[in-house]
Amino acid sequence: MKKITQIAFAFIFVLLLVSCKNTKQKVQEHVSTYNNSSSINGRGITGTTAKAFLNDNKIEIRIETNLEENDTNKLTYKESFPDLLKEMIKNDQISKELIDEGVKFDVYFLAYNNAILAQQIVDKEELALLENAADSKEKVTAKL
Repeated sequence: MKKITQIAFAFIFVLLLVSCKNTKQKVQEHVSTYNNSSSINGRGITGTTAKAFLNDNKIEIRIETNLEENDTNKLTYKESFPDLLKEMIKNDQISKELIDEGVKFDVYFLAYNNAILAQQIVDKEELALLENAADSKEKVTAKL
């Protein structure tokens, strides 16, 4: 009976080791899922893609648009970009779990010619700022 218990324990331990994913595997899985299922709606958005940079522990997300590169669009999207990022976090397009494991999300909002209209790196620090801003906004709305 003792021998069977030891074998069962060893088998369960090996199974647990095999089923645990490391951060790089999670990054690859997140990018694959994002590219196969993500869509972001908004004015002028034509598509979005994610790319993993495993050695840098980073995921790059490109949001492509049909917008022109001009000061008005840059200002508009620089101001609205935090709300888009919050929505992406809420929808798990930017993974809190991966950020907690040290992965950074480099998010670009691009004009039709691939010029950057807005860019933000979302890491632990930025995630906290975005979440605090969302909490503050909800408290103000609740008071009204």
